[in-house]
Amino acid sequence: MDCLRDWPEAVVRVQSLSDSGAATIPDRYVKPPSERASVDPGDMVRIPVVDLGMLTDDVANCEATVMAIADACRHWGFFQAVNHGVSPGLMRRAREVWRGFFHLPMEEKQRYANSPKTYEGYGSRLGIEKGAILDWGDYFFLHFLPLCLMDHDKWPAFPPALRYHIAALPSKLPSDLLRLAGWLVRFAAVGWNPILTCMHVRSGRRTTSTARR
Repeated sequence: MDCLRDWPEAVVRVQSLSDSGAATIPDRYVKPPSERASVDPGDMVRIPVVDLGMLTDDVANCEATVMAIADACRHWGFFQAVNHGVSPGLMRRAREVWRGFFHLPMEEKQRYANSPKTYEGYGSRLGIEKGAILDWGDYFFLHFLPLCLMDHDKWPAFPPALRYHIAALPSKLPSDLLRLAGWLVRFAAVGWNPILTCMHVRSGRRTTSTARR
């Protein structure tokens, strides 16, 4: 709870506001018109979708995928990744156990309140600007890799399955999430140059394969 004193303003949990049954959203969470999503069906757009399964030894496919990622990051700031190798079961279990945490009583969740110093823990805002427009949502941020940054004191004690899930993640990720993260880091490191990036991808595959053996 002491972490709450580090924020410049009182921290209000969005989940509490949502559960209160209020008829309107507080002004603190209302974006200016220029930042709001359009509700006009005619303005519907499709977010970029990138098939990471195309990051193969085939140079043409690899370069096209890298260019698609670069374009999405440049114009959108994000993209939806498909064929990324992350187990659907792993993602489903992660959603289930974290949903269990957010369904806990507020007093229990507040034990893990974060501070703007690291943001690690249970939070409801980013940034310390007073009077800033805030996002309509709560979050829980923590480190689990590299292992030297892992702080067990930040892990929620309930639901019990959550700690088990977090502890098991490092052993489950090398073949999926770590590979994805490694690709993205390499992309940024080479300045989104498609040829250099594909060289890194192929090199990384050999290194990963050797490590598994």
